[in-house]
Amino acid sequence: EQPIFSTRAHVFQIDPNTKKNWVPTSKHAVTVSYFYDSTRNVYRIISLDGSKAIINSTITPNMTFTKTSQKFGQWADSRANTVYGLGFSSEHHLSKEKSQEKMELTSTPSQESAGGDIQSPLTPESINGTDDERATPEVTQNSEPRAEPTQNALPFTHSSTISKHWEAELATLKGNNAKLTAALLESTANVKQWKQQLAAYQEEAERLHKRVS
Repeated sequence: EQPIFSTRAHVFQIDPNTKKNWVPTSKHAVTVSYFYDSTRNVYRIISLDGSKAIINSTITPNMTFTKTSQKFGQWADSRANTVYGLGFSSEHHLSKEKSQEKMELTSTPSQESAGGDIQSPLTPESINGTDDERATPEVTQNSEPRAEPTQNALPFTHSSTISKHWEAELATLKGNNAKLTAALLESTANVKQWKQQLAAYQEEAERLHKRVS
């Protein structure tokens, strides 16, 4: 199955004990992809480090992707009982990541009250690269973030812009669905009409055949 969108980032998870510090789950930047699960009608975020799945998150209506610094974003996954963090090589990549999120901001993630402030592990002083990242066309030397925590504690925030974007997209999908339904009904009516005409032609042909014989 092909992903809807893919990017490269350092992956972190919140420390389950402190609920404040970040724990890196990848030694270098890995591919983070968005998939649409047509069977369950849900979106999923998946990232593999080799054969190990380090992110397998199903997006739910109460999730929010929050930008906590220029190159770092995070979201809480209540089903996995954790908070994921992504460190990017540039603010541009983070903006692309946020634009792909399909998260409706209707409630605050449950992890927020459990551990207080969560520290972002990225600052301009902690940016560096590795040989793996330099081999990637879109990433240059000294651009990939390292997993070095800072003391800048930043809580979750509510992003009304993403919420409005999602609502508009949902309205568009509903409109398209209504058009498709109307087109299907029209096609069904045309098929019935064609069947009636064909039956009439067959009856007429039989009458003509009887007259000739």
